[in-house]
Amino acid sequence: MTDLLGLTAELVGIPSVSHDEAAIAGFVESELRRHRGLAVTRIADNVVARTSLGRAQRVLLAGHLDTVPPAGNEGSRLDGDVCHGLGSVDMKGGVAVLVALAAELAEPVYDLTFVLYSGEEVERRYSGLAALEAARPDLLVADAALLLEPTGAVVEAGCQGSMRLTVEMRGSPAHAARPWMGKNALHRLGALLGRVGEFDDRRPVLDGCEYHESLQAVWAEGGSTAKANVVPDRAVALLSHRFAPDRNAEAALDSIRALLGPALDTAAGDVIEVEEVSDPAPPNLGHPVLASLVAASAAKPRAKLGWTDVARFAAWGVPATNFGPGDPMFCHHPDERISRRELEAAYSVLRSLLAGA
Repeated sequence: MTDLLGLTAELVGIPSVSHDEAAIAGFVESELRRHRGLAVTRIADNVVARTSLGRAQRVLLAGHLDTVPPAGNEGSRLDGDVCHGLGSVDMKGGVAVLVALAAELAEPVYDLTFVLYSGEEVERRYSGLAALEAARPDLLVADAALLLEPTGAVVEAGCQGSMRLTVEMRGSPAHAARPWMGKNALHRLGALLGRVGEFDDRRPVLDGCEYHESLQAVWAEGGSTAKANVVPDRAVALLSHRFAPDRNAEAALDSIRALLGPALDTAAGDVIEVEEVSDPAPPNLGHPVLASLVAASAAKPRAKLGWTDVARFAAWGVPATNFGPGDPMFCHHPDERISRRELEAAYSVLRSLLAGA
C-alpha cells in the first residue's frame, strides 16, 4: 500500500499556489502514466486518467491541485504521523488518496476517471474543470462523481448555492446643519441592514441532511470624510447569501427582494444587483453509487454548507458528493495539517466502495 502520509508530504513540498500548478501537474501526470491500465490526458495544468474496462458504470474522482497563498506555512513538515504545511488538508491529502487509488485498484467494479485540476481557489473563470469541460467534455462523462475535498471521511452531500448582491440606496444631499432639506442615504441603509438581520435562516432537510441558509452584510460604504458637512446621498452594501439546494437562484433572489423590499424606494433610485451567483447541488443520496458510499463510510451524512465543484457536476447532470480526508476546519489555516489516520480512513472507505468489497 502507498505511504499516504509520505506522498502527501511530497505533494505539499511542491509549491502550487493558484496560477502556478505546472510543477505539481507534471508530478501527478508522471505518477499516473506509470500505470498501463490508465489513458492519461493533460490539458494545460489539468490531468485526467481513465480506465476502459467495459464496466456498466463510471465513477469520477476529482481533486484540485492549487492552494491559497502561503501564510508562513510553505513547505512540508512531518511530526510523527502528522503532515503540516500549505495544502496538506486542502487538498493534497485528497490528491494523495486519489493517486494511490489509481495505482492500486487493478480490478475496480466501476470504470474510473481520475481528474486533477487547477484553479479551484480563485475566481471561477479560472477553473480547470471549466477548461476541461470546454475543451474535452467527453473526459468528464460519468455516472457519479466524488470530490475529495476534506470532510473527515464523512459524506458531505450536495452543496448550497452562493449569491453576492450589491444594494445601492439613494438619498438627496443637504447641509448637515439642515438635514431635513435632504435625505440621508446612510440612515436609509441602516434600515435595510436591519431587514438583513431579520433574515429567516431556513433549514430544509433533504435526503436526511439539514442545510442552513444565511444572509450577511459583508461590506458597506457611504458618505465622505471630505464632505463632513454634507448629508450623504448614496450608500452601498454588499450582501452574501447562501441558499439551500431545494430552490434555484431565481427563487432565492425573489426571497431576498421580498425581505428587503420594505426598506427600498425604487422611485428614488434604489437598486439590487446580483454580482455573482453559483447554483447549488442537490444531495442525490438515492443514487446507487452515492448510497453505497454512505454505507461504506458507516457515518451519517451531513449537508455541505459551502459551495464546491459538486455543483459543476450537478449542472452537467452527474450526481456528485464531497468525501475526502482531513478536518475541513484546517483549510486555509496557518497550521494546516493532516494525519496518517485521516488519510487511511478516507482511502479505506473509497477502496472498499470502488473494489466492491
